Amino acid sequence: MAFFHAWRFTHFTTEAGSHTDNPEQLTLLQKVGILLTGIKNPKPVNRQRPDFPYRTVYLSSPNGRLETWYATVPEARGTVALFHGYTSCKSKLLTEAGYFRRLGYNVLLTDFAGNGGSEGNVCTVGHHEAEDVATAVRWLQRRPGPVLIYANSMGAVATLRAEAELGIRPDANILECPYGSMLQTAQSRFRSMHVPPFPMANLLVLWGGLANNFWAFDLDATRYAALTSTPTLLLWGAADPRVTRPETDAIFAALRGPKKRQDFPGSGHEPYWWKNKALWEQTIQEFLANPATR
Repeated sequence: MAFFHAWRFTHFTTEAGSHTDNPEQLTLLQKVGILLTGIKNPKPVNRQRPDFPYRTVYLSSPNGRLETWYATVPEARGTVALFHGYTSCKSKLLTEAGYFRRLGYNVLLTDFAGNGGSEGNVCTVGHHEAEDVATAVRWLQRRPGPVLIYANSMGAVATLRAEAELGIRPDANILECPYGSMLQTAQSRFRSMHVPPFPMANLLVLWGGLANNFWAFDLDATRYAALTSTPTLLLWGAADPRVTRPETDAIFAALRGPKKRQDFPGSGHEPYWWKNKALWEQTIQEFLANPATR
């Protein structure tokens, strides 16, 4: 049963329909059904296109061919590489990309392998995706100007692993709500369904890793942060039901380089510009004005 859930959680399907709602949105009957049958996990699809000029660029990652959107601006201050979260895709970051362009940055939006227009159907919630981060950043670093990363949730964890274990060195990070570890995020999902996390969360992590050829108990953003010296802005929603304050505190404390943190009141596991647009824009603009991030 644990292997079945782990497989459904880490493999997208081609079946029509929408992804299962977040645990906190499910009724009791729906939660029982999910425990028996697993989540519906269709491959995320890009349903929007940029309203600014761009070109599609395909990059070769160890995980397969990645589809990216690359958009430049005149006299760019650098390039921001944007990475999405779990069961998402690059089109969900178009608002963020548009803001970085207004600040004078080129942008590169990437679908992780298995998502959107990229090859495959596997998602390891941050582990293998670190190779995709490395692929995109290395491609950008062969071009002029600083390279910065903007990533949320799973993408933020993948970014930290890419820097800690794959040798990636961007000029700055802006990371939204990375989870503390794979075990912690699995436990959080079970708590959201009002189901005791032990032993199912542990079994889910065990089989999720073994089914995808890695040891998922080592997927730990706090440990990665302790090996990361990149100037980092860490963002967290104070009403996030899935990433806790202690997890965020631990990651922030572990970061070795110049760092800043901003919490967003009333925001959950969602884009912070939805409820705190002015604060989100001001925080990013001030961080990018810091000489350490240039």
